[in-house]
Amino acid sequence: MTATSDLVPGPLPGGRRPLPLLTPEQIGALKPGLADVIEYRKSGLSLNHIVGCPLDCGYCVRHLFDNFEMKTPRRLMSDEAAVEALVGHRYFRPGRTPIQLLNRATDPMLPVVKPHVFEVLRRLDGRGLTNHVLVITRWRVSAEDCAVLNSFRNLRLTILVTHSGIDDPRIEPVNSSIAADSLRMLYEHAENYRTVLYWRPIVPGLNDSLDHIERARELSLHAHATVFTGLFFRDEIKAYYDSHGLPTPYEDTARRKILPEQAEERILDAFELGAVGVQDWGRLFRKTSCGVAYAWGEADYNGHYGVRELCDICPPEQIARCAKAWKKPDLDEVTREARALGAVGDVEVDDRAIVVEGLDEPPRYYLQHGFGYQCHDRTKPHLYRQHGRAPIGWEAENGTDTR
Repeated sequence: MTATSDLVPGPLPGGRRPLPLLTPEQIGALKPGLADVIEYRKSGLSLNHIVGCPLDCGYCVRHLFDNFEMKTPRRLMSDEAAVEALVGHRYFRPGRTPIQLLNRATDPMLPVVKPHVFEVLRRLDGRGLTNHVLVITRWRVSAEDCAVLNSFRNLRLTILVTHSGIDDPRIEPVNSSIAADSLRMLYEHAENYRTVLYWRPIVPGLNDSLDHIERARELSLHAHATVFTGLFFRDEIKAYYDSHGLPTPYEDTARRKILPEQAEERILDAFELGAVGVQDWGRLFRKTSCGVAYAWGEADYNGHYGVRELCDICPPEQIARCAKAWKKPDLDEVTREARALGAVGDVEVDDRAIVVEGLDEPPRYYLQHGFGYQCHDRTKPHLYRQHGRAPIGWEAENGTDTR
């Protein structure tokens, strides 16, 4: 990765100077995964040309890239070059591939970062692209920011506001009231974008009390949809907890998010109270793409309808949308595309998902978004009712292998 100079030097719109560019030597010292600005994740092709964040959330995925101590945001390339790299990526499809901006190494609404986010959005929107674009933040959003977000006419832009309600400043130094205020601001001013309450990470005993749930319930009324999910607890994050004397939430780590069955039941029990009119809730979803799709009045672009037990909390009108759009793909066509991407062994298409071997996550997500149908790795099956989560906190009888 080579640093790219801005073709038009000088201040960004709003008068801010561009963030400094890392030198080639500095980029070469980064972990390779961090130096690669594009990563295909389940929720979209992720563009991360800015790294560094001062917010210090203990569970941050920046631990996985060995840059948690990098507090000052810096660019790996110009915004123009970043957009070119994104739209020129082998997996990018105009109008279809969902996009994420700056979701792994900084917060996109930090004052020094958001002018670059707005510039990337401006360039994408100016191309007439209609792709879903997801921007995830826990920082401050102003009415002026909302006006900029409303100015984009083509993109299906969704701002997901991360709110956990975690009160322990050793784990989350940023007060959750900041995210709550931003969510209300975004929802009040939304015209051409949507806003989602990203209720995460939910950790049993830390932020799943009745008071925490009530706080999330109230906030859910200020969002077009609410998505709840658990904690990524990888070895690197556990090592940080241990070295800083933080209470570890689980004895073991996992490659998937951890949300135990009892924690989900606690939330859904409270949610059901709202269903009979005891309290009002916003619409609640287990998966990010489900919440985003509902907010836009569309079928889920990740094809979760095939994993039917995911849908038991979805509103009837959303289930109807997904059922209408969901179509089992042709096995021969899937096999041709999977083989071209490097799949080995048998390729299957069952009533829940495409099942392949030998493909990493990026090509699997390429197939998934192309066909609008789940695509699973045969060696890492999704178990019944766990919804693609880690097995920690789930009883064996709930783990029927459905691939």
